[in-house]
This record gives sequence, structure tokens and C-alpha cells, in this order.
Amino acid sequence: RPTRYSKSDDALLLPLIENLCDKRATNGYRRITAHLNRQLKSGEHAFVKVNPKRIYRIMRLNNLLLAKHTGRVGDNRAHEGKVITLHSNTRWCSDGFEIGCWNKEKVRVVFSLDCCDREVMSYVATTTGINALMVQDVLVESIEKRFGDVQELPRQVEWLTDNGSCYIADDTRQFAKSLGFKVCTTPVRSPESNGMAEAFVKTFKRDYVYLNDRPDAATVMAQLSDWFEDYNNYHPHSGLKMMSPREYRALKVAS
Repeated sequence: RPTRYSKSDDALLLPLIENLCDKRATNGYRRITAHLNRQLKSGEHAFVKVNPKRIYRIMRLNNLLLAKHTGRVGDNRAHEGKVITLHSNTRWCSDGFEIGCWNKEKVRVVFSLDCCDREVMSYVATTTGINALMVQDVLVESIEKRFGDVQELPRQVEWLTDNGSCYIADDTRQFAKSLGFKVCTTPVRSPESNGMAEAFVKTFKRDYVYLNDRPDAATVMAQLSDWFEDYNNYHPHSGLKMMSPREYRALKVAS
């Protein structure tokens, strides 16, 4: 059972918390707690598990809390439908984003994300523009990731995207349908209907892109795989009870 709480132990926890805050400067106390408990679970330390309230207090006393956001929320565009699903491989979403480098080069990324477990299943990066063939590559790689070497989906999966040209191109839509996808696009005036993909982009930029060196496109391209792997394996989600996508998937499979 959990060890009894003792304030004197705070001094032992503080260096671990400070190290995590240094590595994950954009994480609040709940995510720091999740990362810390993952370390404690490995058995490297004398503690069994700590709760978020305790970590909040330690971080507050040591000026480690993130500054509270006081800005206004941006324009409230219409949002139609609920994006999240209760089961994996029911709906996948996709979007693209741009990473600016310090030398003015651009890296553009297109990815697929499961709307239940939030795992990034596949991505393609380029220094040119995202085109329909790249989206088709992501579709194929996503199927292989989840179902193995099959010619088409064993069951229908929704494919949710915005109305970008690479997604609505006839060859992309027909290719997706031939694989067994139900192709869905957001209403033209409601891009937030693909809100899970948009939320991932914000998280990825905040927690990975902006915290790392980006001198040129080659450096960014070389780091992308590690960033996606860290996100899938370790990034805690409030919607997944502070588990990472792969921790959540492993738990669902085990149950």
C-alpha cells in the first residue's frame, strides 16, 4: 500500500520534480505528477506513489508552477458533433501543420491520430508542400500500424479531416474509400469540428517544437521521430486519466 505521507520526504521529491520541470517546462503539476509516478513505479526510488495535491504544494512552495493563463479565448467558431470516440479504431482524424526554423526554412507535417486513445499512428514530413500522395501514405501506414499487413480495413473506420486540398482531392477520397474508410470532412465554416487534431498540434508545438533547437529543417526532421515517440509513450492526457496514449491502449487491451 502507499507509504505514509511525511513532509520531510518533500526534500527528497523536490530534485525529481525540478528535473522533470526542466525537461518538460510546459507541463503543469498534474502532468508532472504523472511523469513522477511513472518514475516511482520503476522502483528506482523509495516512494510508491504521490498524489497531485502534494506535488502542487511542493511546486507552489518552490515557484515551479506554470503561470496562470489570463488571456481571452479566441473566436468561438461553431463546432458540430463530438470528435472523441469510446473505442479505438472507430474514428481517426488528420491534419497538417508547419514548423518554422530559425534560418527561415519550413518543415510541414501531416499526421493521423486515433480519436479515442490519441496515439499518433503515422506521420509524413516534408520541406515542400503537403500533397495528396503524402496523405495516402499516412492512410496506408496507419492501417499497417493498427491492423498489420492487410489490403483493407477489417472494419469501417471514419477518416475525419478538414477541407484542405490534399484531403478533398478526388484521388485521395477514392483511395480512402477503397481501403474501407468512411470519409468525413468538417463543415467549411467549422474547422473546430476537427478539434482533436487541432488540440494535438497545439500540444505538440508547445511541448516539443518550441522547447527544442530548430536551426534548420534537417535538424527538425531528425528530431521528429523522437518527439512523436515521446508523445505516444509518455505524454499524460487528462482525457485518458493522465495516461499516455500507449499506456491507455495497453490498459484497454489488458482489460
